[in-house]
Formats: sequence, C-alpha cells, structure tokens
Amino acid sequence: MRIDRADSEAELLGAPASSAEIVKVVAGDFEVRLAESAAEIDAAQALRYRVFYEEMTARPTPEMAARRRDFDAFDEVCDHLLVLDRRRGDGPEGIVGTYRLIRRSAAARMGRFYSSAEYDIQPMIDYPGEVLELGRSCIEKDARNTATMQMLWRGIALYSYHYNIQVMFGCASFPGTDPAQHSLGLSYLYHHHLAPPEIRVRALASRYVRMDVLEPGSYDPRKAMARVPPLIKGYLRLGGYVGDGAVIDPEFNTTDVFIIVKTELVTEKYIRHYERGMRDQDS
Repeated sequence: MRIDRADSEAELLGAPASSAEIVKVVAGDFEVRLAESAAEIDAAQALRYRVFYEEMTARPTPEMAARRRDFDAFDEVCDHLLVLDRRRGDGPEGIVGTYRLIRRSAAARMGRFYSSAEYDIQPMIDYPGEVLELGRSCIEKDARNTATMQMLWRGIALYSYHYNIQVMFGCASFPGTDPAQHSLGLSYLYHHHLAPPEIRVRALASRYVRMDVLEPGSYDPRKAMARVPPLIKGYLRLGGYVGDGAVIDPEFNTTDVFIIVKTELVTEKYIRHYERGMRDQDS
C-alpha cells in the first residue's frame, strides 16, 4: 500500500501536521475536530458502545462488555473524528458524534483495511489516488439531527481536502440479520446505485448475499427508497454508489452494504461553505 501525499510531505518537513491544522470548525455551540487525547478516544469508544451495543443490540465481547467500550486494533492506527457540543464541555464530556477514518498508511500498519473482512476491496486498493475508509459512524441519541451530521461531514470534507482523498468507502448497514426483510431497499440500491465496473467492490464469495431479489419494475422506487436507512441515503445524496452483494454481520446484528463515494463533490460543497464562513468572520 502507498504512503499518502500528506504523510510524505510531513516526513520531508520533519513533523506531521497538527490535528488542528487538519480539521477545526466551530459553528455556534458545536465543534468538529480530530481526537487530541487518549481520554477523547476513550469517550468516543464509550459513545460507540452505547449506540451499537446498548441501543442497536450488537453483541460485545466479554472484554468490551466489562469496559463498556467498543474497540479493536484499528483504533490504535486510525484518526477519530469528533463532534462536540460545547454546552456539554470542551473535552471528552462534550463528544456527541464520531467517525473512524483509516487512510492507506494506517491500513498498511494493520496489513489491511477493516472492510476487507467482508468485501474484496482490491478496486479500492488499486484506485489511482488516496483513499479513505469510513467506519464506526454514530451520534448520541439526543444529538441525532441534521446539524450534528452536517458537522461530521464538514470535518470529513476538510480531512479529505488536507490529505487529497479521491475516494471514500466503507460498510453501511440495514438493521438485523435477515436480508429478506430488506429486499425492497437492497433491490433498489442494486438497480439504481450500483457502482460502475471499474470501482465495483464485490462481497467475498463466502459471505455474498444477493441484493437484486426483486425484478426491476416490480416495485415503486420511491417506496423502496423510503426503506433505505438514513445514513445510506446521505451517501447517495453525495453521489455515492453501492458494491455488489450484501453481507450479514452477526456481531453487529446488521446486514451490510458497501458504499463508495468520490470526494470531489463533497469537498467542493463543504470547502466553499467553510471558506464563506471564514470570509464572513474576517469582514
């Protein structure tokens, strides 16, 4: 796996960019930035545990249950994007949203990307440019609104701009492990948002679950879209695609699909918004 452009530049300059130089946005009571301490990463893992294991009935390991934290080895090499509600505090106590960000250099330290356990992601590894794997997205229940999600995406846009990310990818989920319950949504995604062949990722043969169980024209696309989870809808609004095949994840009690988003439209939209805000502050 290649080392990304920004890492190479940092080595030449003798020091990596600080997290504040990569992502730092304050909007009213909200702030989005990268985690700056072990305590903040711990708080993000506690948030993930509350959402995934207590609210969404994922199955923790005994160690996770004892610590009430969602964690794995990827947490040690990734960047943790945080949204803080500064009314709750400026540090760990203020964290209301998080995303886990894994670039090529982090994946190289692990020997793989996280999603390679479910999908053959060679098209992403071979992509000519820097790529970013998104994962562990969650928001505190009482902060689950458009404003918090927009702050996360502003952070992702700035991060992608800094590291010259060309494509983002990762797994997103339908609830439960019975794909038949999601035949409408899965068929819609396959028929209307399947990735083009050159970037189409396919589920591993041992885990492949067919998505196109309904014939095109046999269902109302608008009703089908209504059955797609909000996070996946958000990716689609950004021009996202899905890979071929769903995967059952018994640990998280979900049916996963693979998401691919080219970052050009994302970064342009949010960078313009951010730069407008900076000009307004300076005037």
